Amino acid sequence: MKRYLMIFSYDGSEFKGYQKQNKQRTVQGEIEKALKMINDNEKVEIVASSRTDARVHALNQKAHFDLEMNISAEKLRMALNSLIPEDIYIKSIEEVSSSFHARYNAKAKEYIYIINLGEYNPIERNYIYQYNKKLDLVSIERALKYLEGEHDFKSFTSADEEKDDYVRRITQTNLIRDIRDNNKIMLVFVGTGFLKYMVRNMIGTLIQVGEGKRKSEDIIDILNKKDRRAAGITVEPEGLYLKNVYY
Repeated sequence: MKRYLMIFSYDGSEFKGYQKQNKQRTVQGEIEKALKMINDNEKVEIVASSRTDARVHALNQKAHFDLEMNISAEKLRMALNSLIPEDIYIKSIEEVSSSFHARYNAKAKEYIYIINLGEYNPIERNYIYQYNKKLDLVSIERALKYLEGEHDFKSFTSADEEKDDYVRRITQTNLIRDIRDNNKIMLVFVGTGFLKYMVRNMIGTLIQVGEGKRKSEDIIDILNKKDRRAAGITVEPEGLYLKNVYY
């Protein structure tokens, strides 16, 4: 039995999320279907670094799986790409130690969220959040810094997310202006782990800061309240990308 690490990207627009669900089209479901065909109709389960929600994209999602077949990693990659739908692409496959675990060995994850502050663009609507109004970017940059460090992020997770521990560490945040189009901004979050809807809830709150409805320093109070009602709305998923996973 060999264990493989797979790096893949996907357009989340037509998926009900990454995780396999009954009678729903998912990323995991489509890849496992293809692996089963390669593996003489024997089921193969893939374990991803993290799950993404419906309509969320991934640039470098990572997952491991075990296979008994005698096949090179490159031939396996090519076979998979010939069988999976066009909105998923396997970028690389490599053999790893049997002790490697795509989720538990992950040291950090990087998410990005892209916003269009300019005129509505229907062509980009599945890939960039069409906010279509100006924001105070200096205030947003200041607010981002309050999210860095180790905090209890209960205020920024889904209200129905029951966890024993809501503490996570965000090691880096950034606001990047698109030099080719000054109406586009990218918000970057690197952290040890993220809770359900956490990035989208943080973005919703940061947008309120950019609108002048909240002050940058309000982030401190929101974190301290540990109450989902204290934070902003959950923004649309289309602008969100899992950019990378670090081991």
